[in-house]
Amino acid sequence: MNQNTILENTFLGSKWLNPDYLFNQGIAFFHNIFNIDVSNYAQILSVYHTILFVFSLFFLTIISYCTLRIFEIRNKEHKHLRHEIAEYAHHQAEREKKLRERDEISKNARWIKTLDYLFSQHSSDWKLAIIEADSMLEALMEQLGFKGETLGDKLKSADKDKFRNLTSAWEVHTIRNRIAHEGTSFDFPQREAKRAIAIYEAIFLYYYLMS
Repeated sequence: MNQNTILENTFLGSKWLNPDYLFNQGIAFFHNIFNIDVSNYAQILSVYHTILFVFSLFFLTIISYCTLRIFEIRNKEHKHLRHEIAEYAHHQAEREKKLRERDEISKNARWIKTLDYLFSQHSSDWKLAIIEADSMLEALMEQLGFKGETLGDKLKSADKDKFRNLTSAWEVHTIRNRIAHEGTSFDFPQREAKRAIAIYEAIFLYYYLMS
């Protein structure tokens, strides 16, 4: 076995690394697939141009589709962004409205008077704060359309579907009744007065802000 034969049997001597062999195989491929005369350069060039045209058309179609999809996605993003901006503006307007209404409540003359009683140094004034707040609650329920001669009657005519804070209203109204009936004998520390006034405030804020 000579040196050339040994080299052919190795990887480096493989025919697949031989440019002449690969060229001849390519010519044979075109001949078998397209059934053309490989000696005719013009015919080969025509087939080559046809292949390029098909590939170009394919990639142009892909590019056009991707471009259209990008425009559609961006259009949806812009619509979503406009919607988010409108929602944010709406929430901001609602928030500002609620803050204005909260300020109106805090500037209400009767409420200011109630808070003056609450933060007085005299324990008798703490009870007056409850009586004043209870009177404001009665006015609110009358404004909401509940009927009755007293606040107790109005609360009896209500239910939780019509008056969300019914349980809390009964709680603070019961305290007011104890103050009215027991007078000075009713032990009422300031911390309890503050808790009761906070309940009244929550009721007022809820209905003023919901109106």
